[in-house]
Amino acid sequence: MKIYILGICGTFMAGLAQLARESGHEVAGSDANVYPPMSTQLERIGIDLDNGYDANTLPEDCDAYIVGNAITRGNPQFEKILERGLCYTSGPQWLYEAILCKRWVLAVAGTHGKTTASSMLAWILEDAGLDPGYLIGGISQNFTQSARLGSDPFFVIEADEYDSALFDKRSKFIHYHPRTLILNNLEFDHADIFDDLNAIKRQFHHLVRTLPASALIVVRQDDEALREVLQMGCWSEQLCFSERDTSADFFLDAHNVLHHDNRDYPLQLTQIGQFNALNATAAIAAARHAGVTIETAIDAMSRFAGVKRRQEVIAEINGVRIIDDFAHHPTAIALTLAALKNNDGGRLIAVLDIRSNTMRMGLHGDQLGRSFADADLVLLCENPDLQWDLAKMAETASTIVEIRKDTQQIIDHLLHTSRQGDQIVIMSNGGFDNIHQRLIQALQG
Repeated sequence: MKIYILGICGTFMAGLAQLARESGHEVAGSDANVYPPMSTQLERIGIDLDNGYDANTLPEDCDAYIVGNAITRGNPQFEKILERGLCYTSGPQWLYEAILCKRWVLAVAGTHGKTTASSMLAWILEDAGLDPGYLIGGISQNFTQSARLGSDPFFVIEADEYDSALFDKRSKFIHYHPRTLILNNLEFDHADIFDDLNAIKRQFHHLVRTLPASALIVVRQDDEALREVLQMGCWSEQLCFSERDTSADFFLDAHNVLHHDNRDYPLQLTQIGQFNALNATAAIAAARHAGVTIETAIDAMSRFAGVKRRQEVIAEINGVRIIDDFAHHPTAIALTLAALKNNDGGRLIAVLDIRSNTMRMGLHGDQLGRSFADADLVLLCENPDLQWDLAKMAETASTIVEIRKDTQQIIDHLLHTSRQGDQIVIMSNGGFDNIHQRLIQALQG
C-alpha cells in the first residue's frame, strides 16, 4: 500500500508515518516546516519528504492520502486531492482502522502531562518484559523513537483533544476506542478550536461514551472538570487517584509515597515535581489493568529517564544550568517553575515563548502573570501578533518580568548577567528561534 501524508513532520503525524512504514507500507509526505528532530527521524527510516506543499510534488498513484490537522483549504496539495477525487482520510481515523482496532489501547488524555504519562506507561510495560506498541507526541529518553508497532496486544497512545482534520472537527481521541483510559486533568486550552471549557468537556464525554463496560477509566479525583465529565454519564469501571483524598484508590502523599489497599509504596523518580509523581501514579494504575503488578511498575519508574523537552537539562556551562521545557500553558509553567525552584542561592530565570494559540489570544493573561511566582526573573520577547497588552501583564506579574525586542537581546542579557548556580529554563512548544543552541554557544564562547 502506498501512502502520502500531508503535514508529516508534526509529532503525531511523524509517529503515524513510522507506524505505517513499520507495517510494510510505502510512505512519503510533505510539510511546510521540514526540520529536525522529526525530519531526520523520518529520513533515517527511509521516508521521502517534500519541503512545502507544491501540487506538482503530490503523487497521484497512492492508495491513501492522510491529511494532518494543520492543513487548511487553499493548500495546493489538498486542493489537488479534491479536484482529482483522490481517497483521503484523517490521521486518527487511519490509525484506528489500520492498527488500533486490533489492539488493547491504553490512552492518556488531559490538558497536561500526556506525553510524560504515556511515556511512563509504555516504559512500565516494556520494562515488565512486554513489547507494547506506542505513539507518543514526544521522544522518551527510554526509547529511540516516538512510535513503534510492538508485538503484544497492548498499544499506548497519547490521546490529544485537538481536532482530527479540517473535515473532521472531532477530537483525535474519539477515534481510538481505548480499553484503558487515563483522564489526567482538564483545563481550558486550544482556544482556536474550542469556545470554552464546556466544549472540551463534551469532547471528553464523547470519548467516555465509546468505552465498553469492561474498560477502566483511571481518573484524577481532585479535578473538578473531570468529575463533571463523568457525571454526564459513565458506563465503565472507574479507579481514582489523588494527592488530597486519602480515601482514593491510589493516594499520593507529599513525600511521594503511594498508598493503595493499606500498603505503602515509596516512589523513586528522577523527575522532580509533584505533578510528575501524579503522572507516574496514573501510569502505574493503568499498567495494573494490563497485568503489571504495582511493585513491578514502581521498580520500572526508578529507571524512567524522562522525556525530551520536559525539564531536560541540555547544558551546564560554568555552573549555569540550561533547561529545555515544553510548558505552553500557565498551569504547566507554574508547576515546572515550582519544581525547579531551589534555595541554594542560585536564581531561577524563565525565558518564555508565548507561542500557543490560547496564550497569544490572551485568554490566560491574568493567570499567566501569576504563574511566574517561583521564578526570580522572566524574560519575554516583544510579539506584535499578541491580541493583548504584554507590558501591562509584566507590570502586574508576581515576579520581575522584562521584555526584550528579540531573542538576541535575551541571549545578550543572559550572557552578561548569568552567574554560577543560576538555572535558565527555556519554555516553548516550538523552535523559539533556535535560542537553545544560540545561548549555549554564547555561554561557551
